[in-house]
Amino acid sequence: MSDSIVVRRPGEGQAWWMLGGLYEVKVSSEESNGALTLLEMTIPPEGAPPPHTHPGAEDVYVLEGTLRYHIGDEVYEGSPGSHFHIPGGVLERFEPISTVRILVLYTPGGIDRFFAEAGEPAATRTLPPPPSAPPDIERLIAIGARHGMLLKPPAQV
Repeated sequence: MSDSIVVRRPGEGQAWWMLGGLYEVKVSSEESNGALTLLEMTIPPEGAPPPHTHPGAEDVYVLEGTLRYHIGDEVYEGSPGSHFHIPGGVLERFEPISTVRILVLYTPGGIDRFFAEAGEPAATRTLPPPPSAPPDIERLIAIGARHGMLLKPPAQV
């Protein structure tokens, strides 16, 4: 690992398509010597992730669009300029009300390895074509477990 200066312009760095969304790496875990992972995500209303926890903290800043965030037993609305800090181990999920673009900081880093395994390399820096089948939640649960995450099927909330 190396702790290095990272400069990314639009369209640079790794990007994955996952759950109907575009996940773009701004700073990888490797580039920050494991301190953080910073992603920009563009997610349509139908691209909500299942309920999950992270081993570390997650900070979400809404750049565009609106979402409904379920954190623990509370529900919050978010629009551009809203910020959410979720400590590690807290069950959370969000529902985009419109297509959202969010900046997500994970501390410590490493979550980019989950997205690399669970997603597919993005062919373009746009939303992927609509999925032809529902997501394979069992596959995501297994991959998440390998990366210290707990993912639950939506019906178990």
